[in-house]
Amino acid sequence: MLKTLKILAVSAAILTGACASAAQDLRYGQAPHLDALFATLQSESDGSAEGEIVLIFRQSGSDAMDLLLSRGYDAMASGDPRMSIWHLSALIDHAPDFAEAYNARASAFFDLGEYGLAMNDIHVVLSLNPRHFVALAGLGVIQEDLGHLEEALIAYKMVRSLNPHFNSIDLSIERVESQLSILH
Repeated sequence: MLKTLKILAVSAAILTGACASAAQDLRYGQAPHLDALFATLQSESDGSAEGEIVLIFRQSGSDAMDLLLSRGYDAMASGDPRMSIWHLSALIDHAPDFAEAYNARASAFFDLGEYGLAMNDIHVVLSLNPRHFVALAGLGVIQEDLGHLEEALIAYKMVRSLNPHFNSIDLSIERVESQLSILH
């Protein structure tokens, strides 16, 4: 849990601009106009920049690495998270700085109920790309499932600060806040 709080603190620092240069130094999943897309995401009414941001996050810069990522996602979509993990682990072996590879593998671990392994991969994602709102949402889901409601709420609110249009984020925040109010 302490590791999760440290990752959330680093991500929060980046969100407030204290470590903005760290987000600029990403080897994979970065594009010169990513900052502008995040700004657009904040000001637009429909969240259309989200898709372009996610596409950038998924760009490794290598056709071979992109193929492994695609195979990992395809295996997940076909209901085979173990095969997905196999492809994504191979990708991570060859591209250990590619945040999206860890994010995808975290999803596969989550599908298998391997929350600890999923959390480890999410921590790597957020250390490589603290603005990865999909990974932050996954962190929130796991924390909520584990009953760590305060940590889940922090993660969900960070998602909303990065991407106010993220799927059902307001409902997730309301649900956790409601659960916390009942407990306190």
